[in-house]
Formats: sequence, C-alpha cells, structure tokens
Amino acid sequence: MIRPMEMLNRLNDYDRQLFAIVFKQHERRALILLSRVLSRSGEGILHLLIPAAAWLLGLPETGELFALILLSFALERCLHWILKNTLQRPRPQHAIPGLRSLATASNQFSFPSGHSSRAFLLATVLAVIFGEPAVAMYLWAGTVALSRVLLGVHYPGDVLAGAVIGSGIVIFTAMLLGLA
Repeated sequence: MIRPMEMLNRLNDYDRQLFAIVFKQHERRALILLSRVLSRSGEGILHLLIPAAAWLLGLPETGELFALILLSFALERCLHWILKNTLQRPRPQHAIPGLRSLATASNQFSFPSGHSSRAFLLATVLAVIFGEPAVAMYLWAGTVALSRVLLGVHYPGDVLAGAVIGSGIVIFTAMLLGLA
C-alpha cells in the first residue's frame, strides 16, 4: 500500500516531468509573447470590465453577475492565500537548479495558481449567468493556465488545482445564492 507521503512525492515527480516537457516550448518567441499577453489577461482586469460592461449595457443579469463574481472572488482570494501560505510549494525556478522563469511572479510560492483560479472563476461565473454562449470563456481560461506553465512560474498541477478551485468556488457560491 502506498503511503500518503509516497503518493505526494510521486505526484510531485510526475508534475516536474510534465513541467519539463511543456516548459521546453519557451524556445518559441511568438509563443512566449502570446503567453505573456494571456497571463496578463488573467490578472483580474476582466473581472472588473465584464460586470461594468453588463451594467453599461443594462443587461437584466447584471445584479446576479455582480453578486456572484464579488462573493466568489472574495472566497477564492481567501482560500488561495491560505493554501499558498500553508503549503508553501516553491516555484519551479526555486526548485529546479538552473531554471530561469520567463516571467516575474508576485510571490515565491507556486501552489495553487492564482491566475488559473481567477480565470476559471470568471469563466464559470459567466457560464452560470449567461449559459452556453459563455462556455467559450473556458478556452481563454485554459490558455491563461497553460501560459503560466509556459512562462515557467507554475507546474501543471498548480494550474489544474487553480482551475478546480476557481470553478468549484463559483458553483458553491451560485448554490448559496440560489443561482444553480
């Protein structure tokens, strides 16, 4: 029987191997430029612009959109901070000798990815409020997550956890608000 620490060590090894495969793509300049743009788009500005646009357009779902995004975002930021500072997983550049990331991270810890969490949070909020047309936002969220690995600031497991956290918090919050 595999013990919990053995399982975590194996997962960490697989995560590092997958990171090495994906990060090798950094040799493609156009891909890195695109990754930087996508990464920046996941920093939260769309979380403000989309509700503002809904309000300016007078959409009937604006109130629900504001409530869901505000409460979900507050919960996500709290959970993100607790996990990052409790688990303290070093970023790839701090854990892999000789590795230099292609972006500057805002803190030293890797797990979970805040960019991925925020991107999937927004995609899920829009899917809950607007339904099928908003599902395309998951493509954007996935590219934001991938950009974080391509830039060398996260392992694949970090972005996967971020995606689950962001989406899961919205579903939980939507249920609390009676929207799901």
